[in-house]
Amino acid sequence: MKKVVIASLLAVACIAPAAQNLSAEPLGNPFVQAAAPQAAGGIQMAPAEYKVYNDAVSQTTPQTKAPALEAYIAAYPQSAVKNDTLMQIMLAYSSFDPAKTLTAADALLAVDPNNLRALTFEVYFRKAGADQLTDPAAKQASLDKAADYATKGIAAVATKPAEMSDTDYTALKAASTPIFYSAIATAALSKKDTATAITNFKLELAAVPVDQTTKPGPILQDTFFLGSAYLQSTPPDLLNCTFYVARFVAYAPEPYKSQMLPTAQYCYKKYHGSTDGYDAVTAAAQANLNPPDSFATTITPAPKASDIAHSTVTSTADLATLALSDKEFILQNGTPEDAEKVFATIKGKEVSIPNAVVVAATDTSLQVAVSDDAVQATPKVADFTFTMKEPLKTLPAVGDKITLTGTYDSYTQSPAMITMTGGEVVTKKAPVKKAAPVHHTTHK
Repeated sequence: MKKVVIASLLAVACIAPAAQNLSAEPLGNPFVQAAAPQAAGGIQMAPAEYKVYNDAVSQTTPQTKAPALEAYIAAYPQSAVKNDTLMQIMLAYSSFDPAKTLTAADALLAVDPNNLRALTFEVYFRKAGADQLTDPAAKQASLDKAADYATKGIAAVATKPAEMSDTDYTALKAASTPIFYSAIATAALSKKDTATAITNFKLELAAVPVDQTTKPGPILQDTFFLGSAYLQSTPPDLLNCTFYVARFVAYAPEPYKSQMLPTAQYCYKKYHGSTDGYDAVTAAAQANLNPPDSFATTITPAPKASDIAHSTVTSTADLATLALSDKEFILQNGTPEDAEKVFATIKGKEVSIPNAVVVAATDTSLQVAVSDDAVQATPKVADFTFTMKEPLKTLPAVGDKITLTGTYDSYTQSPAMITMTGGEVVTKKAPVKKAAPVHHTTHK
C-alpha cells in the first residue's frame, strides 16, 4: 500500500475577483489561488491507484491536470480522496474553461452541497455567462440560476466548516459574500424588482472595505447599478439615484465617467430643478459610501409641476399667448381648473406641430410623442392622438419625426393625452430646381 498526503485545498488562498476593471476578460481566471497546499494527513492507497493519482496531481499545467484527475476519478469513483480531487479539478478548469468549471462545481456540490468554493464558482461563472447572452429569456434564466446558488452561498457562509481554519474561513467569507449579494441584486434588477436589488447592492457595498468601493471593478460598477435601481423604482428615488451614480462617476475611469455623468445630473435636476449646486453632490459622494444624514436636507426640491402650472396660469394675463409647450405642460400637470382655463383658449383651433415622433400608426389615427418627457421616455410615450382627416395612403414608421396639423378637440390628464381632429401630415416640398443656364455659342 502507498501512503498519499492529501493536498488540503482548505489552505488554498480564498477566492477573490481578479477583474479589477469594468470589462474583465470573460475567459480569464477570475480567482487567485496563491497559497501553497498543506498536509492534511495520510491515506493508504493501493500501488496501482496511487500511481494514477500521483501522475495526475503531478501535472504541471491546468490543461493537463484537470483531465488527468477526471480520468483518475472515473477509474476510482469510490476514492477516499474524491472530494479533494473534485476540488482540484474545479480549480484547474477555472483558469481556462468556465463551462467545465461549472460541471466540476456541480459534481463537487453533489457530494458536498455546502461547499463554499463550489457555490462561489457557480455564482461567478453563471453571472459572467449571463453577460454574454443576448436572448432576454436565456439571460434572465442564467441570472436567476446564479442568484439561486448565491442564496445557498449566503446560508453556507454563515457557518464555518469544521475542517477549515479561522483564517481561511474569514478570508473566504470576505471574498465570497459580495459576489453572492451582487448576483442576487443583478438578477432582481433585471426583473425590475428594484426593492430586492437595492437591498442586496447595499449589502454588497457593506461587505467590503470602503477603499474597494472606489476602485474600478465590479463593486464600483454595482454602485452605478444601485443608483439605477433607485431611478427605476416606483416612484423614482431621485436623491439616492443622484448620490450613488455621482459616486460612481467620481471614481470611474473614462469613458464610463463621461457616459454616466448625464444620468447623475438628470436625477439631480429632476429633483432640484436645475444643476445649481451639483458640485456639492460630487464632494459628498466622494467622501461617503452612503448619503450622509445632511444630504437630503441640503438639496432643495424643485416646485411641484402642479405648482409651476398654477403659477404660470395666475401670472399670465392672456393664456392664449402662452407657448404651445407651456399649454401642453399645464394641460398635463395643472389642476383640473387650471387645465380647463388653458384648454378653453385652444379648443377648436388648428395648430401645426413639427418633429412629432410616431409611436403608433393606422390609416385613420396617429399617436405621437410631442413633449420632452414623452420623447425622452424609454420606450417613447404618446401624448397626442391625431384622428386623420382622410385615411393615410402611406403609414409613417414608428420612430419617424413628422409635422402634423390638426384641431384641438379634447384632452385627458391621466394618462396625459391631447386629442386632435382633422389631422394631416405635412409633407416637405421638394426644393425648386433652378434651370441650368443656357450657353450660347458665338458664331463668327
